[in-house]
Order: sequence, then structure tokens, then C-alpha cells
Amino acid sequence: MKVVDERGQGPKDMDTGERMATLTGATVDAVTHKAKGEHETEDGDRYTVDPAAVEALIADWPDAPKRGVRQMLAQYGPPNEATPTKLFWYRNGPWKRTIVTRDVVTHNFPAPHSDFLTQVIDYRVPPERFDEIARFDGSCLVDRTAGEAAARCDSEAANTITLNLMHDIVTDRTSVEEARKTFAEQMVAYTLGRSAPYAEGVQFVVPDSGTEDEDERVIGAATFGQQTVGKVKDLVTGNEEPLGG
Repeated sequence: MKVVDERGQGPKDMDTGERMATLTGATVDAVTHKAKGEHETEDGDRYTVDPAAVEALIADWPDAPKRGVRQMLAQYGPPNEATPTKLFWYRNGPWKRTIVTRDVVTHNFPAPHSDFLTQVIDYRVPPERFDEIARFDGSCLVDRTAGEAAARCDSEAANTITLNLMHDIVTDRTSVEEARKTFAEQMVAYTLGRSAPYAEGVQFVVPDSGTEDEDERVIGAATFGQQTVGKVKDLVTGNEEPLGG
């Protein structure tokens, strides 16, 4: 288990003034973002990484993710952003985001392989269906707040199957058990060059906005009032640092 040493900094080490600034800044950003009617703040699709730079970055990558990068290059062209360990495409094909990573996650469903290709769409999965999605495929990733669903596997075909079956589970067209069985059948059929519709394209209309779930506010004036009273008591008794430091 990794232990942070005395030189490391965690949330407890942040002084009160910085904690307040963090909360205030995030609140202002949220209000501004909503007032502008923005769906996204990312504008990475305006940039393109030089192909020669991409080849230099992936030169020492493992074979599987390196092959994945070259498949994405052939399908969608150069990435929009790149680091030594990750490449990003934005708004490529049906995908909101595509990420290929140097580091892999081992995964045994439906057969042993490595996960390194993540592809994201706008999609709202009802919270009550999260458990089913997790039981279907641990590499089907759901972000309730952002209103996103993603698949992380070793190929675009596998990711497409995952998201098609996720949609079938959410819309009550199939069960978790049937979805897992269908995944295996579709993946093998696709690999052998047979008809595999769930691997060949997204079988539902992908939303392009309105999938976010902002949840409900639970921190209000009353909460701050109660905590401020407690803070004053802490200062009086010498148990806490001043608000500004």
C-alpha cells in the first residue's frame, strides 16, 4: 500500500483560506458555465498533433496500445492532444472523446486481454441501473454528473458492442446475463469476419447534449451558519486555525 510521506500534501494539509477559495472558485465557475449555456468547456478539437510527434511518443509503447493508436490514426487522423502516456481525440466519429493510453488494465471478460482504448459518448444512465451496468461489464464506465458513458477495451469494435448492450440493458431489451452472452457471440463473429451488427456501429441515437445530472444542492446558508458557529468556537478554544490561514 502506498503511503504519502511527510513531504506529500493531502486535503487535510490545505489551509482554511485555500479551502474557501477552492469552493468559491468552483461555485463561480459553475454559475458562469450555466449562464453561458455551455455544454462543454473543452475545445481540444481545435488542435492537431503532428503525426511525426505521435510516432515519436509511441515509439516505446507496448505493442497492443501502439497498434490501437495506429488504428485510430488510420480511422480518424492525428489526435488533438498528446502526452507521453496518452493520446486524445475529440468529436471523432460517433465519439465525444477517444483516449488511448500507454498503460493498460488487464481484463478477463469476455476473454483475457488488455484495456487501453476508452471511447466516450453523451448518455444518461439512470442511477438505479448502475449496478446492472457494473455487473454486465466492469469496463463500461458511467459518469452520472457529466452525463457520459464510456467503454474501455482493446478495440473500437469491442467498445461499440459494450455500449450497444449497455443501452439494451438500460432500455430493458436484455438482461445482464443475456448481454454478457451476446457480447461473446458478437465479438467472436466480428473477429471471424461474420455479420456482427453490434460491433459494426452504434445501434441507437447518441445524444449530443442534455444528459448531465447536476443532482441537488445540500450545502446552503443553514449549513454554513452552523459550521461557522462551530468554527468560531474552535478559534475561541484554540482548537483551530484562523479562517485566512
